[in-house]
Amino acid sequence: MKLSTHAETSGRYHTNWLNMIYPRLKLARNLLSDDGVIFISIDDNELENLKKICNEIFGEYNYIGNFIWQKQGNDNKSIFSGVKTFRNDHELTIVYAKIKLNLEFERPEEKIEFKNNYGNADNDPRGNWMSAELGKSDARSLSHGKNYFTLTAPNGIQWTRQWYFNKKDMDELIEDNKIYFGKDGSSVPRLKKFITETRKKIPSSLLTNQGSTKIGQSELDGLFNGKRYFDYPKPSMLIKYLIRLLKSESSIILDFFSGSCTTAHATMEINREYNCNRKFIMVQLPEPTDKKSESYKAGHKNICEIGKERIRRAGDKILSESENKEVDIGFKVFKLDSSNLNKWNPDYNNLEKTLIDSSENLVPGRTELDLIYEIMLKYGIDLTFTIEEFDVNNKKIYSIGFGALLICLDNNITKEIATEIIKLKEKLSPETTRVVFKDNGFASDSDKTNIKETLKTHDIDEFITI
Repeated sequence: MKLSTHAETSGRYHTNWLNMIYPRLKLARNLLSDDGVIFISIDDNELENLKKICNEIFGEYNYIGNFIWQKQGNDNKSIFSGVKTFRNDHELTIVYAKIKLNLEFERPEEKIEFKNNYGNADNDPRGNWMSAELGKSDARSLSHGKNYFTLTAPNGIQWTRQWYFNKKDMDELIEDNKIYFGKDGSSVPRLKKFITETRKKIPSSLLTNQGSTKIGQSELDGLFNGKRYFDYPKPSMLIKYLIRLLKSESSIILDFFSGSCTTAHATMEINREYNCNRKFIMVQLPEPTDKKSESYKAGHKNICEIGKERIRRAGDKILSESENKEVDIGFKVFKLDSSNLNKWNPDYNNLEKTLIDSSENLVPGRTELDLIYEIMLKYGIDLTFTIEEFDVNNKKIYSIGFGALLICLDNNITKEIATEIIKLKEKLSPETTRVVFKDNGFASDSDKTNIKETLKTHDIDEFITI
C-alpha cells in the first residue's frame, strides 16, 4: 500500500492528507482477515500522523514494527548534487496487524554454516551440531504468552518457561530428535543446529538487499522494450519479500495504490517459484498520463492502462520462463461505476417517454455481462468464477459456479424455459441453485407464475427478478 504526499503549498497541508487517508485505512481494516496484516509505505512527511491514525484504527497494541527500505544504491552521486545535509536513501513501511495475537510471520529460509562450537554428543546420524536456547526462564519473560507452557523431558523432569516455539512445533522438534536434554536427560532442553543446514532466519527491519528504485525502473522498462512508461516503481523483489512473510499460500494481496502493478507482478512470480495460489486485487484511480509522455503516445491514457499492460506482459514472461505451464496468470478488470439497472426517475412533463424508457432494464451503454457481474457482487459470489453460456431454445442462459447461479436476461420468456433450466441443473449438479430473470422479460404474468412454480417443484426455491 503506497501513500503519497502532496505539495506543502497547500493551505491545509496536513488536514487534506488526513481527510484522504483516514477513511481508506478504516476500510482497509474492515477488509483484513483476522490473521491479516497491512504494510503501509510512507516517507517522512506524514509519518507521525500516519502512526497516530493507525493507532486509532488498528489499535496501538496491533503495531508490529517499521521496515526501513534502502531505496537508493551506494553510488555516492550526492557528492556532486548540491545536497547540503544528507540524501534520503530510505523509505519506511509501517506494519499493523488486524489482531496481533493471530499473526505469525513466516521466516525466509537460508543456508547457514556454523563454524565453531559444534560436536555430536548423542552421535546423531545427521552429523555434528551445536545447541541454542529454546526459551527464557527469567521473571521478565514469564508474561504467560501463547508459547508459555511446561515441557516434560523423557526422564520426567518438567521445564516451564516462555519458549521460542509453540507447543505443536516443539512436539515436532522432539519427535525429530532436534531437542537435546543432556547426556542423562536432566539438562535444560536446547535446540540442535546442525553444522550445515537450511533454517529459517528472523526477518530484519532493515531491508538493504531487497532491490532499489533503479532496479524497479529497469525491471519495468524491460517489460516495455526499454521505454519509460512509469517513474520510480518499486522492485518486485521487495514486494515478494513482504508477501513471503505471510504464511498463507492462498492469501489475497490487496494494493490500494497499485500504480504500475508491481504487487501483481510479484504475486505471480511467487506463485510460480513456490507453486502456491495467492491472488491479487489492484486498485488505482485512472490518473491521466502526460500527453507528452511515452506512455500516452503508446495509447496508455491513464495509469490503470499501464498497470493492466504490465500484468499481461509480466504474466506472459513468467509463463514462458516456467516449466509449469499451468501457472495462473489470468486476471479480470473492473471499473467502479453506478448500477447497471435503470432507476425510476420520472419526468412528470413527459410521462409517456418515461414509461417507454423504463421498459428497458439496462442503463444505455451497459452490457448483459456488466449486469451479470453486478448480480454476482450483490450475492457475494467470487468475481473470479467462470461464466459459462448455454443456448437453450434460442434463449441465452448464463451459468456461474457450475450452476449455483443461473441468469437469463432475454425477452419473451415462456414457461418452456423452466424444463430446460431443470435439465441444466441436473447436468451441472450444484448443491443449490438460484435463478435470475428480468422482471419485464416474461411473455406474460402467467408464464412467470408457471416458471416459478415448476422450478419450485424441482427444489429451486430462489426465484429472483430484477
